[in-house]
Amino acid sequence: MRLLSPVSGSKLVLVLIFLFLGAIQSNALKLNLTDSKGTCLYAEWEMNFTVTYETTNQTHKTITIAVPDDKVTHNGSSCGDGQNGAKIMIQFGFAVSWDVNFTKEGSHYFIQDIKLSYNTSDNTTFPGAVDKGVLAVKVPEKFEVPLDVIFKCNSVLTFNLTPVVQRYWGIQLQAFVQNGTVSKNEQVCKEDQTVTTVAPVIHTTVPSTTTTLSPTSTPIPPPTVGNYTITNGNTTCLLATMGLQLNITEEKVPFIFNINPATTNFTGSCNPQTAQLRLNNSQIKYLDFIFAVKNGKRFYLKEVNVNMYLTNGSAFNISNNNLSFWDAPLGSSYMCNKEQVISVSRTFQINTFNLKVQPFNVTKGEYSTAQDCSADEDNFLVPIAVGAALGGVLILVLLAYFIGLKRHHTGYEQF
Repeated sequence: MRLLSPVSGSKLVLVLIFLFLGAIQSNALKLNLTDSKGTCLYAEWEMNFTVTYETTNQTHKTITIAVPDDKVTHNGSSCGDGQNGAKIMIQFGFAVSWDVNFTKEGSHYFIQDIKLSYNTSDNTTFPGAVDKGVLAVKVPEKFEVPLDVIFKCNSVLTFNLTPVVQRYWGIQLQAFVQNGTVSKNEQVCKEDQTVTTVAPVIHTTVPSTTTTLSPTSTPIPPPTVGNYTITNGNTTCLLATMGLQLNITEEKVPFIFNINPATTNFTGSCNPQTAQLRLNNSQIKYLDFIFAVKNGKRFYLKEVNVNMYLTNGSAFNISNNNLSFWDAPLGSSYMCNKEQVISVSRTFQINTFNLKVQPFNVTKGEYSTAQDCSADEDNFLVPIAVGAALGGVLILVLLAYFIGLKRHHTGYEQF
């Protein structure tokens, strides 16, 4: 896991990073240890681990283990004393445990001995694994953090120690809390201080709003198309391919930028009636796409949630659980190669490019026959065409009637 990042000289700043990945939705882990004075150690974070292991059929399998707060214990965690350091210990079922130690020296403390242990004999967590018992991956460095500050890092950081990749984000941490109260002094990780975004521009496909914005002279290119695959155990349960461009108009300041799949983490979950795809990177804490089954016969995009940071450092949060996009029959996929606009709210739209998605009934890890978005247009045009045809027939009938009536009157006049 990537708990820390170096600063000047020999001093390193803790960078706890937490990420939700895997088939279980991750909630922030929270730990508030107390002694006679009050709080003595406070930590809040999210984390997950991607583990590659050997299987009994002589192949290798990769899984991601999310660590939700409601399924862990903290046995062995302690604030420490004059002779013993503080520690956080997390147990997640039979298969996984994680711990980190803190030692105090002068006006700083060190984070060290960060260790993940996992048990490959647990067939539920590691299906088909060669039983190698309990394996451990330990971060070799130690990191120095000032006392009497709370360390914060929202950026996702990744620590790669083959065969395990550890990810952490949403970190708030203070060990050896002074006088029983968590400090109001903050130290922000360098990753949060150097977030880069595309310059604000206006995209011509964004639906009009009550704010008038001036277009930029620098156009935004189409986003890179990413491929996202979610598995449930050994089975692929959700497939998504799409280029994503986020359009935000917040406080009269427009932001448009592309999501880069190469620097974006993803995870998700699959259930009989709902499915989720979550994206996350250094600026986006999470971007959720929630799919649902409709009438037991069709699926659609029901909900989008976003929590991210804008270029001015402010937080941006939007949720809408009453959407109706990407509608297709169960057992098929939905496809749209042209640019589409998903209007989540008045201030937030998502432009999609070369979209293909199947959140249910994936067979053999491949997309099923696709319903193209042009079919939506066809369904819309059919009643118009039928109405126009009926209107034309009615006009012809009326013309024939008036012509016949005129001839009838002329015949009487001649007689």
